[in-house]
Amino acid sequence: MTDHEPDAEGAGTVTFVNTFTVHAEPEVFEKEFARTSEFMARQPGFVRHTLSQHAERPGEYVNVAEWRDLAAFRAAVSHTDFAPHAGALRALAESRPELYAARLHRAAAAAPRRDAT
Repeated sequence: MTDHEPDAEGAGTVTFVNTFTVHAEPEVFEKEFARTSEFMARQPGFVRHTLSQHAERPGEYVNVAEWRDLAAFRAAVSHTDFAPHAGALRALAESRPELYAARLHRAAAAAPRRDAT
C-alpha cells in the first residue's frame, strides 16, 4: 500500500483514544488501568493498546487502542464485567474518550542494506 491509499487492509478497524487527567497518584491509576487492560485484552476483536504518560505533566495520560471493528469495541464496553473497571477508573481520573476510523497507514521505510564485501 502506498502512503496515499486508504487503509484497505484495516477496513473496519477503529482506534479508541482516551485522554485522562488523573487526580490520584499516577502509580495508583496505572495499577488500576493495568487491570482494565487485562480485561480488554481478553475481549474478541481487541488488537492492541498503548497507555502513555505525558512527558512533562505526570497526571496526564492517553490510551490508544485498536479494535478489529466498531461492533467488537461496543461489545467490550457493553460487557457487564466492564462496568466495575470503568467505575474504578472514573474514581481516579476524568477522561475524554473518542473513536476514530482507520483511513491511512504508513510504516517506516526499511533502512538500505549494506553488502558485506
